Amino acid sequence: MKKYSIFLLLILLFLVLVICLPRGFDSGREMFFIIEKGQGSKQIALGLEENDLIWFGPFFRAYVLATGVSGKLQAGTYQLSPSMNLFTIARKLASGDIAQEKITIIEGWNLKDIAWYFENRGMFQAEELFELNNNSWQGGLEGYLFPDTYLVRYGASLAEIVQQMQDNFDKKTAGLMDEITRQNKQLSEIITMASLIEKEVRTKEDKEIVSGIFWKRIRSGKPLESCASIAFIKGIDQWIYSFEDTRIESSYNTYLNYGLPVGPICNPGLESILAALYPQETEYWYHLSTPEGETIFSRTFEEHTAAKNKYLK
Repeated sequence: MKKYSIFLLLILLFLVLVICLPRGFDSGREMFFIIEKGQGSKQIALGLEENDLIWFGPFFRAYVLATGVSGKLQAGTYQLSPSMNLFTIARKLASGDIAQEKITIIEGWNLKDIAWYFENRGMFQAEELFELNNNSWQGGLEGYLFPDTYLVRYGASLAEIVQQMQDNFDKKTAGLMDEITRQNKQLSEIITMASLIEKEVRTKEDKEIVSGIFWKRIRSGKPLESCASIAFIKGIDQWIYSFEDTRIESSYNTYLNYGLPVGPICNPGLESILAALYPQETEYWYHLSTPEGETIFSRTFEEHTAAKNKYLK
């Protein structure tokens, strides 16, 4: 009788072991498993079994009840695989280890670039970001969606992702506010200047020199004459813009208007923001970029005209 009891116990232990093993040891297949708000352990266990993620739903439920995590199973979208054992799955669901996806916002992208990036990834329609921008209580998102790589919750709303980027912007610029105030400037001015610099030149050194040129032109009452502002108006990047292009009526046209444009033309990175805040003073008044990406600086209009004739023909 004792041997029989031991035999039954061994069979029971074997069955428990099998039930706890992964459904597919070599399975590289992953799937999204959704726990809706209000679902209890019974529904969750049934869903896991129906999706071939565990062997036996009631045992999963018994396990989470016995370990006290039944009430901690969190709603959300999870990335699970049949190669995970029951304990791993339970731990992920109890810790809220929800599925995430990586998005990368490139320095210098404007709102349209970001909107089409989301649409091309199948996350949102481009128009959704434009609508969110129009409804923004801050008066616009351009310039304040910090370029970076983000891990976002799978299935997150557009508003949630935008808020994540704005929070990152606030975090990255918080330490600059004292200096901005000391210079008697507004954050919006620095970001608008940084957005021009971001689109004008590439290197840190060139950005600082261009920043010095632009701020000097503002102080002297000269128009900035930034080709980047024309590119923003036309929606086309070109090496050379015609005289007619520089006559386009727009509050962003820095050939026709003095000072900074009415707002940022893109979302600048931290290097460009710092360049806008800490310009390098030089004797230059003009600059241009060659098709190879080299920046040519000039002291006089005559030097600048000669550089254009040499490099932009």
